[in-house]
Amino acid sequence: QVQLVESGGGLVQPGGSLRLSCVASGSIYMVNSMAWYRQAPGKQRELVATISAASSKDYKDYVKGRFTISRDNAKKAVYLEMSNLKPEDTAVYSCNTGTMRGIYYYPSNYWGQGTQVTVSS
Repeated sequence: QVQLVESGGGLVQPGGSLRLSCVASGSIYMVNSMAWYRQAPGKQRELVATISAASSKDYKDYVKGRFTISRDNAKKAVYLEMSNLKPEDTAVYSCNTGTMRGIYYYPSNYWGQGTQVTVSS
C-alpha cells in the first residue's frame, strides 16, 4: 500500500503564501504522475495541478501564475508553492498519484488525508 501525508497548511491572509508538502511511503517508486487537488466545504474535489515523472507540469487556469508544483523523487515528495492566495483558495488540499494521458489526469485510489488551507483576513 502507498501512503501519502500532506502538511504545510494553515491560516494565511489574502495575498500571503504557503508551501505544501506531500511525502509518500510504502510500495512506490515515484514513476507515476502526481497531482494536487482541493476540496472546499460543500463542493466537489477539483484538480489544481499535475506533475509527471519527468516533471512536466500543468495547472488549472485559476491557479496559473500563483501556484507552482514540484517533486523530489529521492525524497518521495511533491510540493505545492502557493502565492498571492485568495479567499477562494480556501480548501483541504490533498495529493494523489496517477497517470497522465495526453492532457488528462487519471487519479489512482491513493490519497492523503489532506491539509487545510484557510485564506482570510
